[in-house]
Amino acid sequence: MNTAAPPPADTGPDGSGAVERLGFAAEQIVQEFGWDEDVDDDFRFAVEDVVGADLEDEDYTGEADAALLWWRADDGDLTDALINLVGVLPEGGFVIVLTPKDRTAGAVDPAEIDEAAATTGLHTAGAFHASPRWRATKLGTPKGRR
Repeated sequence: MNTAAPPPADTGPDGSGAVERLGFAAEQIVQEFGWDEDVDDDFRFAVEDVVGADLEDEDYTGEADAALLWWRADDGDLTDALINLVGVLPEGGFVIVLTPKDRTAGAVDPAEIDEAAATTGLHTAGAFHASPRWRATKLGTPKGRR
């Protein structure tokens, strides 16, 4: 008889499974950019639960371990936004770009994310289901950049 526990679900309906897979861990400082009323609060709360603290807002001036960037097609130039984020991240830090899944809600072409990441020196580390309405793309900083 097999007594091993079943494998964990890939992602809960609130995105909680994605939070751990995206690399969030206890005691990290996470700064959030692009917040608006359309963001997924369940995903935000799941990140806060894992790191054990509230997300820092755009006015935070310290160094962050990770950044959440809520991005919609009409938000402007993604490359410029990522350039600004790279400066707040240490080596090994990462950016999670959250984009709507629905084209009518401002979906972003994944190729645009890849191109902006490459231009800013970040590397794409996968795309994940963050919630029913949002997709998360993880972008990592290059090793040895500082």
